[in-house]
Amino acid sequence: MNKYEITKKIENFAPVETAESWDCVGFMVETKNQNISKIMLCLTPTEDVITQAISQNCDMVISHHPMFCIDCNSGFVSESFMPMIDIYSAHTNMDKAIGGTTDTVIKALGFDNFKINIEHDFLRFIEFDKPILVEEFSKKIKQISPMARFVNNNQVSTLQKIAFCAGSGSEFIEEAKNLGVDCLVTGDLKFHTALDSEIVVYDIGHFESEILILPVFERLIGSGVEVVYAKEKNPFITC
Repeated sequence: MNKYEITKKIENFAPVETAESWDCVGFMVETKNQNISKIMLCLTPTEDVITQAISQNCDMVISHHPMFCIDCNSGFVSESFMPMIDIYSAHTNMDKAIGGTTDTVIKALGFDNFKINIEHDFLRFIEFDKPILVEEFSKKIKQISPMARFVNNNQVSTLQKIAFCAGSGSEFIEEAKNLGVDCLVTGDLKFHTALDSEIVVYDIGHFESEILILPVFERLIGSGVEVVYAKEKNPFITC
């Protein structure tokens, strides 16, 4: 399959122009090869992942995270990779897309039958007809993120309106509160942010909140090319 046909499918779903101005999306590394027979999907294009892809004879890597170590205005990176493999990323454009990263979290929690409302591009929220106990909601969170943690500074016992933002979304706590939200589900929650929060906030982990997007990439790519998943894991481990 032609690589530009593949990327067009992704960009029709998550247009590159919707990405944040600071973000790196599209081809991180682009070779002269256009015919793709095998793709490796990953969350983060680390050196280990690229090595996996090359060793498995992949022609292309498609990732959610870009290669943050590069200057977005400097062109392609690491010429040592250029003759071997294409690397393409869909990041904040995939976060904003309907059915993108945040929506996959909501679906994984079993709430895909709810009306999903969108606020401020990144925030999604659902509202229950009847409040759900914090303990009950925590059990659902644990199903997709066993290492999840949460803050509940006001000791609320029930939740009714819940916001979601996959990845690093703790910056939206105040906005979520102003929207009348009882709870925000996100990743990468910092200490002082948690200390100041007036609403319940779940930190399900950056990795856990975004790894769910890989099957979406696979579905978008469709048939005509072999797809494999990189071996990745959360870098954090319990003591």
